[in-house]
Amino acid sequence: MNILEAVLLGAVEGFTEFLPVSSTGHLTILEKLLGYQIDAPDITAFTAIIQSGAVLATLLYLRGDILRIIKAWFLGLFKAENRGTPDYRFSWAVILGSVPIAIIGLLFKDQIETTLRSLWFVGTALIVWSFVMWFADRAATQTRHEGDVTWKDTLIIGVTQCLALIPGVSRSGATMSAGLLRDLDRVTVTRLSFFLSIPALTAATLLQVVTEFDNISNGVGWVNTLVATVVSFIVAYFAVNWLLKFVAKHSYTIFIVYRLILGTVVLALVATNTISAT
Repeated sequence: MNILEAVLLGAVEGFTEFLPVSSTGHLTILEKLLGYQIDAPDITAFTAIIQSGAVLATLLYLRGDILRIIKAWFLGLFKAENRGTPDYRFSWAVILGSVPIAIIGLLFKDQIETTLRSLWFVGTALIVWSFVMWFADRAATQTRHEGDVTWKDTLIIGVTQCLALIPGVSRSGATMSAGLLRDLDRVTVTRLSFFLSIPALTAATLLQVVTEFDNISNGVGWVNTLVATVVSFIVAYFAVNWLLKFVAKHSYTIFIVYRLILGTVVLALVATNTISAT
């Protein structure tokens, strides 16, 4: 991998991480087009690690909200009278919603990094989940807001988030769809998706750094990995700002159409042996 490829991959990660189009799916497709073995240990680790740039962008952009929620959590732990606040309930909801993907991710780590990296899975997931998003976007009443979020909401959303371990489904697409079907409004489910991304992506990054350090060193290289992570951070910061403004006024139709087109193209390329599936 050269620096220009690292910059390109980092930019794609940063732009697509919080859009409901699957950042891992996009990276997998692009890595294949660049000639990489997409299920190689260093490539799968690289793909997971550069997501930490998007996490840092989220932490920076939502720093005020995050500090307020953490403060409410600590105050509630030590004083019972502080446990009735919306921020305290929301903090536990985020923690609870982050548990399912941690368990499933560890149990099926090998399959996620090998079998599910096939472009057959990526293309199919892009198309299939588009119909789920379409239904959720139109069935949602959006009558509930951030102050109405409960542990039951985030547990359901957290379980649904596990499906995003299949490249092409999209972590944000999964969480947003589940949130909309719980009748939460688009801005709330988008912000909740951001909050749920922090523990999930941070844990994935740390796991890959620890377990795949040598593979990164002997493969794509740590310089390229760090460059891609920095680019991901910069691009993701602006993408978060744009997405929150966009969903406040628009449906997910543009993302659904894009997913259908991309998924169809990927499957067509694989079916005609223009590119291989792995």
